[in-house]
Amino acid sequence: MNKENLGFMNKFQAVLEKYIVPVAMKISQQRHLAAVRDGLTILVPITIIGGFAILFAMPPVDASLKATNLLNSFLCGWRDLATAYQAKLLIPYNLTIGAISIYVVLGVAYRLCKYYKMDTISNLITTLLVYLCVAGIPTAFTAGEATVTAIPLTNIGASGMFTAILVAIGVIEINHFFMKNNLVIRLPDSVPPNVAAPFNVLIPGVASLVFFMAIDALCTTFVGTGFSGLIYAIFQPLLSAPGSLQSIIIINLLMTTFWFFGIHGGNMLGVVVTPVTTAALAMNAEAYAAGKDLPYIFAGAFNTVYGGYISYMAVVICLLLFSKASQSKSIAKIAVVSTAFNINEPVIFGLPTVLNPFTLIIFYICNNLNVAIAYGLMSCGFLKKFYISLPFTIPGPLQAWLASMDIKAVFVWFGLLVLDIIIAAPFMKAYDNQLLKEGESAE
Repeated sequence: MNKENLGFMNKFQAVLEKYIVPVAMKISQQRHLAAVRDGLTILVPITIIGGFAILFAMPPVDASLKATNLLNSFLCGWRDLATAYQAKLLIPYNLTIGAISIYVVLGVAYRLCKYYKMDTISNLITTLLVYLCVAGIPTAFTAGEATVTAIPLTNIGASGMFTAILVAIGVIEINHFFMKNNLVIRLPDSVPPNVAAPFNVLIPGVASLVFFMAIDALCTTFVGTGFSGLIYAIFQPLLSAPGSLQSIIIINLLMTTFWFFGIHGGNMLGVVVTPVTTAALAMNAEAYAAGKDLPYIFAGAFNTVYGGYISYMAVVICLLLFSKASQSKSIAKIAVVSTAFNINEPVIFGLPTVLNPFTLIIFYICNNLNVAIAYGLMSCGFLKKFYISLPFTIPGPLQAWLASMDIKAVFVWFGLLVLDIIIAAPFMKAYDNQLLKEGESAE
């Protein structure tokens, strides 16, 4: 990098650090937004279990498929087994993704309790009670000759996520206010803490319950729907707005820019992105279980599976194929395995991609081009949308397939990888030549 370019990058970095980074840091560290982001992260095992449960119960096997060979025999056997035991197999799904708002309210409340260093279990129980009183209202059903009272899963599923977030934040803030101002029942010091804690939360818990139930009653009276229904009506359009292709590209540009300066782009934007993609994935799973078209493209790990997972692997492959400088070739040999499992830190800090304009251009182009192509293929129905959550270390092509159960996703993923290699090759060759000019010895 010549002195003029270096001077420009230093000035740009200074502007970023002075004006952009402080704002982004404040947003990412804001206690409520951080509680939402970190609280939803706790849900990852729940969504994985629910995703595999719905996959086992409702396999993507056509009803007309015949057992004409070994593979078809396996698929037909899976289909027939799932049909026979579908009710049992769907139990884990119904109690995870189907009731995801319960876990959301507990996860967000837990993280906010940790921030305030409040007693956890008593506050979580109070928060869950308040949420169920405004969103999980029991309904009477007729089952044969008997009348059964139950909580409909539709009330506590994906549509209740935003209500769960607001209730979790509201209850913990109310409880914190009462405790901070000593408006609680204080038992003598001789009483064990585990006995005293539930009494400490009694008065603020009642206040939270009255507050939210009053709001729910007012919403029903003046709007015609309860608090949960109103919140869903307000927030539901917001799922589509961040899920537009333009919004995804803006998100990618910001993430790539943060990573360029060594700042964790995922953490910076996760407070905005994670609630949207988690809710969208849960709603896609609900639609799949109901036999309906999946509504959202920007769901689950779509952006990373078709974005960074491909472009980072393309950079490593280019280094292995074309690099002559010992530094970059050594890094590529070390990083190829970790990058295959979506662990990119060896490339980010070892190559490095931090403050590297060559890789910056690659990621700007490739990440957004990949996502645009995948988005278009899903929009036209060629590719299926994501409805299953998976551990992030599962290799990209497998994630693309398993998250959507569309085998075409594997071929699209590798096709995009080839495209990224073609785009990245001249930039990585130029970077390699720069390393050689700076004194690196060729192997």
